[in-house]
Amino acid sequence: PNSIRTHGCTIKCQTPLEAYCEIYDIHSQLNAHPIRNGCEHGLVDGQSCPTTQYAPCRLLLLRSRRAAHVHCCADMIGSLRCSVVVQHRAVWSGLQSLGVRAPCLVTPTLLASTSRRCQSNDAAPAPSAVQAEHPTQQGRRSVAAAHQPTAQKEVIDLRPPRGTRDFPPEDKRLQAWLFDHFAAVTQSFGFEMVDYPVLESEALFIRKAGEEIVDQLYNFEDKGGRRVALRPELTPSLARLVLSAGAGRPLPLKWAAVGQCWRYERSTRGRRREHYQWNLDVVGVAGVEAEAELLAALVAFFRRVGLGPADVGIRVSTRALLGAVLEGAGVPAAAHPAIYVAVDRADKLPIAAVEAELGALRVPPAAIDALLRTLRIRDVGALSEVLPPDSPAARDLVVLFDLAAAYGIADWLHFDAGVVRGLAYYTGIVFEGFDRAGALRAVCGGGRYDRLLSSLGGADLPCAGFGFGDAVIVELLRDRGLLPDLGRRVDDVVHALEESLRPQACAAAAALRAKGRSVELVLEPKRMKWVLKHAERCGAARLVLLAPEEWARGEIKVKDLSSREERMVVGVEGLCQLE
Repeated sequence: PNSIRTHGCTIKCQTPLEAYCEIYDIHSQLNAHPIRNGCEHGLVDGQSCPTTQYAPCRLLLLRSRRAAHVHCCADMIGSLRCSVVVQHRAVWSGLQSLGVRAPCLVTPTLLASTSRRCQSNDAAPAPSAVQAEHPTQQGRRSVAAAHQPTAQKEVIDLRPPRGTRDFPPEDKRLQAWLFDHFAAVTQSFGFEMVDYPVLESEALFIRKAGEEIVDQLYNFEDKGGRRVALRPELTPSLARLVLSAGAGRPLPLKWAAVGQCWRYERSTRGRRREHYQWNLDVVGVAGVEAEAELLAALVAFFRRVGLGPADVGIRVSTRALLGAVLEGAGVPAAAHPAIYVAVDRADKLPIAAVEAELGALRVPPAAIDALLRTLRIRDVGALSEVLPPDSPAARDLVVLFDLAAAYGIADWLHFDAGVVRGLAYYTGIVFEGFDRAGALRAVCGGGRYDRLLSSLGGADLPCAGFGFGDAVIVELLRDRGLLPDLGRRVDDVVHALEESLRPQACAAAAALRAKGRSVELVLEPKRMKWVLKHAERCGAARLVLLAPEEWARGEIKVKDLSSREERMVVGVEGLCQLE
């Protein structure tokens, strides 16, 4: 036997006599093991099998219900180059969202059908040939070979590239809701919106500090021979715009942007290869008053979407703290940015690995000990252990926490000397929002970057800002049950019961739209049953009907879909006067 039964179907491997076959079964414990070896099943019904002689044929039956297994299975699918049978719709949706590619993906929908075919969407050299047979349809194939003969037209993969996403209407409504909250906070704090091109000069993002972001660029040479990159973040673009268009503008500048960013990294929950990011930046304020304003804006957003300090916290520290420790240990300032990048990984790596990385940067052992001791500090009052009482770094932190108390956000903030942020351009206060449940990566992050402008060839100005991605916050709100019900909503559905009244229906829809109402006009002849169902799907408040007899009397029927009450109005003018 060389088959597996699932969904009432038999999944059968079709390979030539000598071919080697493995069927992997991923069950609820995520154990992967070959359960069938040495397949001796010959060709079926003369079907030519694309698996060549002695070539490996692999079939993965994915039975797990757990979303946490999706990423593990995605990696396995990529490494095995196997055909995949996905048993549960939630897991199938997760694989789709990650853009997983396999020679053949057999979905629950395909298994339920006895007549549909699964064709290859990857030109892998050694895919499986998989057949599903329904017990009531013996002898009939429901899922054909993963690869069809090369003479057939190539099937285009309709999924978005891995790590990216489409936005169907329901997802676009959620994005608009989130962006509306970004915009509301932006406006309430007096920031002005700006924007930058998605495609920037590669040099804008290349910095020699060992940052992950440099290795994650989507960069290439354009047709003019210029090195360009899809922006991985917004702050360097802001700095470029400040230098090119900010001259002569009164300071401070309070600029905001929402834009798409691209990073080639491993897709995980809350981390994608493309995401939208909300940035607020203050240019021209040297004191921590700028950071306090930014932190207050973050808390204002969290409150707007229903999150509290029990859900989200904001860790705060300063790069100057580690700078003072390194300077006291005799480490030159030029070496600090690379050390900060290494220290930023301290919460992701074993201490021994961090020490080895710092040693590779030629940090003296005494300085490494001082750094690790400093990173364990969680109380501003304990800074006296590593800093003199008159230290500017300690003074800035004290002032910042005092301002936070005045803003009413002190219970959201926590001092954590281990926060350094991974971008090399930060120079002072740094902060990051975090999920108190610990299930997600950083929600947002930012800090002071007073020397970024000079790295682009301009004169430095004091700057502070933050970046806030759209992916993690949506996952957090989903976990907390705070995502809104955003079904489709229109004010009116307008329908002509006779085609002769279509011009009048168009005129009625146009008049209602001119009054500011959202109107769905039925564009084709439809039965009344369909129109009522369509109005329900649209979430319409009213149904406007133009019928021959009523129109002959100059009347239009209006039905309130919540109360089911009907009334007649006189002409389009009477329709527009209704509240």
